[in-house]
Amino acid sequence: MLAQHAPPKLRAADQAYEAIEELLSTLRLEPGTPIVEAELVELTQLGRTPVREALLRMVSIGLIQQQPRRGLVVSNIDLAEHLDVIQTRRVLERLIAACSARRATTAQRQEILHRAEAMMEAAAQGNLDTYMQADHALDVINHKASQNASAVQCVLPLIVKCRRFWYAYQHEGEITEGARHHLALAKGIATANEAAAMLGADQLMDYLEKFARRVINN
Repeated sequence: MLAQHAPPKLRAADQAYEAIEELLSTLRLEPGTPIVEAELVELTQLGRTPVREALLRMVSIGLIQQQPRRGLVVSNIDLAEHLDVIQTRRVLERLIAACSARRATTAQRQEILHRAEAMMEAAAQGNLDTYMQADHALDVINHKASQNASAVQCVLPLIVKCRRFWYAYQHEGEITEGARHHLALAKGIATANEAAAMLGADQLMDYLEKFARRVINN
């Protein structure tokens, strides 16, 4: 029997990126907030170098902006641009869903279904934080199962923008409906049905677009 290897430990810069990303996506760092490097070092318990590297990555994908005389600030949520974010994410999510349905291992298929069921349970309880944690966990295993690093690299900043949007306007959303679409996606992947997985991804993006338009029109 082959030895089981532990997953590789994240680099300090990647740990910093994930920690800061959570602060951004949950609006603990609100849009327009100045970035204070020393505070992020203290919050993440990581050094200045990995925090600085993480911030540079975020500037490159538009989550943080460099402004004259203000330095780094958290990017604002642009309502009109958000529809473009969803449109672009739709293409990538379809591709990732198809790849996962085709390439996932048996264990990954089971975990993907389990994570989607956890979202359903959290939605039924009205627990947004638990719902979003399960959503993130589903993304992680789905992305790994897809074995498509290029698509995953492109979709990750779009997912963060969608999470920020959700936390900002959650009063307009209905998480039970969102959970149902995640479950349909997960079932397609779990049964190796590419068409069903892509349909689930499409329905999820339809839901996010409807949610965004409701926010924009209100």
